[in-house]
Amino acid sequence: MRNVWLSVVIAAFFEVGWVVGLKHASSAVEWLLTAFSIMISFYLMIRAGRQIAVGTVYAVFVGLGTTGTVLADILLFGAPLALSKCILIIILLLGVILLKIVDQHKDTEVL
Repeated sequence: MRNVWLSVVIAAFFEVGWVVGLKHASSAVEWLLTAFSIMISFYLMIRAGRQIAVGTVYAVFVGLGTTGTVLADILLFGAPLALSKCILIIILLLGVILLKIVDQHKDTEVL
């Protein structure tokens, strides 16, 4: 089960790549990398959805991707860092962590 969650995290990493690519790609190579990131992120997310509840996979994927995209925007492109942004990212990550915990408890209850 750990490998499945790792694939969701990797999928979210590639999601950050393609979201950044959609905004900033300007050459054929950058667009190819963006397309590659889209394919990898969705492949890993779909594969994980075969073993974990799809709603949970999608929520974790989007939550981690959103957090990563906001952090990339701040670290790579100089977006302003506000306290409210930090608080909302923490709340988002807590929600993702709690979803993962709830999903784990659900899996152990079924067995």
